[in-house]
Amino acid sequence: MTQQLSEQEVIRRDNLAKIEELGINPYPSELYPVSHMAKAIKDSFEGTEEEKIDVVVSGRLMMKRIMGKASFAELQDSSGRIQLYVSRDEICEGEDKTLYNTVFKKLLDIGDFIGVKGYIFKTKVGETSIHVSELTLLSKSLKPLPIVKTDADGNVHDEVTDPEFRYRQRYVDLVVNPSVKETFIQRTQIYNTMRQFLNDQGYLEVETPILQPLYGGAAARPFKTHHNTLDMTLYMRIANELYLKRLIVGGFDGVYEFSKDFRNEGMSRFHNPEFTQIELYVAYKDYEWMMNLVEEMVEKVAMDLHGTTVVKVGEHDIDFKRPWKRFTMFEAIEHFTGVDISAMDEAQLRAAAKEMHVPLDESMGKGKIIDEIFGEKCEAQLIQPTYITDYPVEMSPLAKKHRTKEGLVERFEAICNGKEICNAFSELNDPIDQRARFQEQLELGKRGDEEAMVLDEDFLRALEYGMPPTAGLGIGLDRLAMIMTNSDSIQDVLFFPQMKAE
Repeated sequence: MTQQLSEQEVIRRDNLAKIEELGINPYPSELYPVSHMAKAIKDSFEGTEEEKIDVVVSGRLMMKRIMGKASFAELQDSSGRIQLYVSRDEICEGEDKTLYNTVFKKLLDIGDFIGVKGYIFKTKVGETSIHVSELTLLSKSLKPLPIVKTDADGNVHDEVTDPEFRYRQRYVDLVVNPSVKETFIQRTQIYNTMRQFLNDQGYLEVETPILQPLYGGAAARPFKTHHNTLDMTLYMRIANELYLKRLIVGGFDGVYEFSKDFRNEGMSRFHNPEFTQIELYVAYKDYEWMMNLVEEMVEKVAMDLHGTTVVKVGEHDIDFKRPWKRFTMFEAIEHFTGVDISAMDEAQLRAAAKEMHVPLDESMGKGKIIDEIFGEKCEAQLIQPTYITDYPVEMSPLAKKHRTKEGLVERFEAICNGKEICNAFSELNDPIDQRARFQEQLELGKRGDEEAMVLDEDFLRALEYGMPPTAGLGIGLDRLAMIMTNSDSIQDVLFFPQMKAE
């Protein structure tokens, strides 16, 4: 298939050919000895006449303003932009002025990577700049960047805002919208804070399989593939819970994993088929203890990121200061709907859901119906961090039965800005009860529930060797990053979100 080139792409290829004809390598291999970053220069240079600091800087050429024998330009590196002053006689010491008159003025394009050597000075209007003495082409750009301009008052013109373009060509989005980088820097800071917090508690970071012979640990539809050598079906993990619990059986007291998980389900601004979560399992603890840990850890994330527990999210100021509000599942439903469903059987729940205009299908059992009612009527109204506790046993096949409340389990979810950000249990460690729960899931699968769990004999075998009382936790890091960076869509906190084929 012949590549269709735009007029600008044709011009850039012509410029590339002319550069090569001049004997200049447009893609040199040699190391370029960068000494300073643009932001550091602008932050630290005082501008006194006694100062003459030599620097070597590299980045993209983002602007040229040709003014005869001397010109101004802008270079952008990973830290920001800085102005360049380029004089013909400075970069072309002899008679040959080709580097300035031909290469710089005519053949260098916006987006090209260049390196410059020179010294720092301040212009008459006080702008910190680099007086260029040597200029090198480091990489020729063959596609034009969208031009985004900022005027003297800081107003941005022709900003690139189209989500389709930004998500599909994130590499361009990062160049023309440098503020996007801050979102991903903050995302990494979230990880670093959580990792340090858990390491300080003495817990071990581990890795478990992504390709699994049985998928488990959550209610979701998996992606599946085939291993040729073993001639067997494998599934991409929907969670890493069951493997981390095996490590608790094996004698570790606390293990956690930052994991990529995969669920073959719908997409929205809150869902991507590939997502990241952290799961943590700690022996000899329960869900009440885990609630306190989550509050402490997420509060620390907010403080490390913003210097305050209050985070601006859309129109809301969300405060992560401990303690967070708590509702039981049934209390929340009654609070927001006025209906007490705690004693209802499946038929009564279906009737109540119909009365509340909550859509159901025939594959849903009692637990799924309660979950649908909560999701439709309660979740979106929980803006401040709130714990929902004590779920019906039918909703939680991996959680331990409640120590005092019949028919419930020791489970909580943290809801914030109308969405779940974490899920945790006092983990079920009774192998006989666990087998019975798996059997119930198999029956739901026969009714058509594609998200029902499968029976994992090896996991049951591990439990039969004995697992101590354990608290388990999963936090959705993409959703947490959305909240902490005030991002409206999950696609805004993923470098490369899944998209339809072009």
